[in-house]
Amino acid sequence: MVRITDFKEGDIVHVMDAGIERVGVVTDITREDNMVCIDNGIQELWFAPEDIIPVPLTEDQLINTLGFEKEETGDGDKYKKGPFRVVVHDPGNYTNLEVWYREDHRHFHHPLYVHELQNHHLQMTKVPLEATVTR
Repeated sequence: MVRITDFKEGDIVHVMDAGIERVGVVTDITREDNMVCIDNGIQELWFAPEDIIPVPLTEDQLINTLGFEKEETGDGDKYKKGPFRVVVHDPGNYTNLEVWYREDHRHFHHPLYVHELQNHHLQMTKVPLEATVTR
């Protein structure tokens, strides 16, 4: 289960809505009630953290959802969006990642979720990393 403190507005997640898993974007958070408001493309609804499913970071998510461009290098696959970079050192294996923006370099030896990458991007660039496609 993801903690409510891990979410920020604009984060991309999956939610269980009447037994159907849907993609959604966080629009609001109430820590007092421990609820997250998510726009699933049809409507905004409030969900408890246990009903929210983090989206694993994959090449498809990087390219098709977040709008990164892929470049194959001798050091692995590099995904670029402006000056922000994500390097997957072992292509296809998202457990050894390097993320950087200017002089801020971060290394991860565990898989990241899309919302975690979005939050790192926001911390590093001060600009939200939003979905580039509609749901």
